This record gives sequence, C-alpha cells and structure tokens, in this order.
Amino acid sequence: MSTIERNKRNTTQGVVFSNKNDKTIVVLVETHKKHTKYGKRVKYRKKYYVHDEKNEAKVGDTVTIMGTRPLSKMKRFRLVSIDKKAVLTVKEAEAELKEEILTAKVEEEVPAVEAEEEK
Repeated sequence: MSTIERNKRNTTQGVVFSNKNDKTIVVLVETHKKHTKYGKRVKYRKKYYVHDEKNEAKVGDTVTIMGTRPLSKMKRFRLVSIDKKAVLTVKEAEAELKEEILTAKVEEEVPAVEAEEEK
C-alpha cells in the first residue's frame, strides 16, 4: 500500500478526554445528525481509544486521529497531530486556586500575629 492510499484513511477531530494509560489516549468525538422523523439536529458523542506513541497529547487538547489496523483489543486509531493545545486543565486550575487561597490566608494571618506581638 502506497503512502497516498494510506493518507486517504478516515480522519476525525476530537478532544482528548483522558490520557491516564501509557501510549493510549481517549478522544471524545462529537457529531451532529439530523433526526429522521423530526428533523432536529441531534448531537452524538463517541469515545475512541487512540495510540499515542510519544505520550504528547494532554487532556483538553484538540487532536486529529486516523483509522488504522487493530493495535490492541480497543485501539483502532492513531494520533496524527495535535491541532490545538489545552490552555489549562481543570485539575491545574483547581490547584492554582487552592494555592492562591492558601497564600491569601497566610498573608492575612501574618499581620494579625505581628499586631499581637507588638502589644
């Protein structure tokens, strides 16, 4: 099979949902289809297990994946490219907020302790 034929495989874009496993990411792909009877657009979500050889994709990244031969029981896709990096993950944002709150509390307590020592 030539590289031209190989590059014609189905490619999809999605968001990295999980990267806890080694060399495997879970990508959430959203598609819209029209309901056959009512005509309303319905959102469908599907998770794909994707092979990430270099462990470079992080949670929240927008990635392009491509269908490939079966790599394991669940993996049928491989990572092609990372289109958009995630700005900040939820866990990182929570950790930063906790640090800010703790430093604010410590700064409030320090002047109170100094005022008591002066008396």
